[in-house]
Amino acid sequence: MRIVGKMLALAGVLLMVACGQGNNQKDTTNAADSVAVMPLEYAKGFHVKTLENGVRLVDVADPQKDEDKMPVSYHFVLVPAQAQGDCQVPEGYTKVKVPVERTLVMTMLQLSNFTALDALDVVKGITGTKNLFNKDIRQRVKDGRMVKIGMEGNFDTELILAANPEVIFISPFKRGGYDAIKETGVTLVPHLGYKESHPLGQAEWVKYVGLFLGKEKEADELFKGIKKRYLALAEKVSATKERPTVFSGEMHGGNWFAVGGKNHLAQLFRDAGAEYILKDDNTGGVPIEYEQMYATAANADYWRILNSYPGDFSYEALKASEPRNELFKAFKEKHVIYCNMKQTPYYETSPVEPDVLLADLVAIFHPDVMPDNYAPRYYQLLK
Repeated sequence: MRIVGKMLALAGVLLMVACGQGNNQKDTTNAADSVAVMPLEYAKGFHVKTLENGVRLVDVADPQKDEDKMPVSYHFVLVPAQAQGDCQVPEGYTKVKVPVERTLVMTMLQLSNFTALDALDVVKGITGTKNLFNKDIRQRVKDGRMVKIGMEGNFDTELILAANPEVIFISPFKRGGYDAIKETGVTLVPHLGYKESHPLGQAEWVKYVGLFLGKEKEADELFKGIKKRYLALAEKVSATKERPTVFSGEMHGGNWFAVGGKNHLAQLFRDAGAEYILKDDNTGGVPIEYEQMYATAANADYWRILNSYPGDFSYEALKASEPRNELFKAFKEKHVIYCNMKQTPYYETSPVEPDVLLADLVAIFHPDVMPDNYAPRYYQLLK
């Protein structure tokens, strides 16, 4: 009965989406014959239905189904320019004219999608330029084509309004501060790629951004290439019998925030031929005490660290931050996998390069699988 109810509800929504055509007549295409579901292979946080007239229904919800943190879902009707007219928008849906020509983004992950789709002209504002390597984007900020709108909780609403965005891409799970933005009346579009449990799921959100830009084909082709390279390497690694263990993170502010077993990083470790020590954890991440982490990871083979250390990070610096760090086996055997965000565009580009992240880790866990001259882009063993 529940399935039947959903089907009837969907049919009702589809019948309500009618747009005026060039002759000012309604599109009365039968809903049952006009709907097509967009195929998504890994992403779980958004779903797309396309009508015969080009209108798309986009539903967005938490990929990890954590209703306590995100009790609401988002629904959009994307109406292409050629279908403009007297569009009837179903209840609960927000109309967005596409392609979007002016927007603001809140995270590097979102920005990576626009960069990959060669759509920076559409981005009129970002939160900041910290750890930003892209020279084109820096120049756009410098000459005013992009504005810095401030950080979460302290947005400059005047700059936001001056940028005149049609939509603003947000991360509703972040610290917040979106109440002031809501008052501007600009449509807020959530991007939940970072909540996906598979690296390819995160990368597939480029298709989501492509929908708003009118670049669906470009996004599809981009993702196909990423997936092909990723799966080919993962298949090669799957034949290896040895699987080293690995843990991740550091001590900060009295707690160690550990990546959970549902996090896409945990899947990345698995596909790279390693066993993540918290693989049975059923969350995206959890803060734990140092003693608990040590009890769990003391004998792990590798230790992955991502930070923004000023200067060259070292084992001495790692020990200085917490003297007990030297007790880990991975520290003693110089098996710390490291990426410095001040020296590498990690968040800026890696969301659309999971195949490169995978290759970097495989080169460390199983160097015999990779070419001798492989040059890592993000991760390498700390010297």
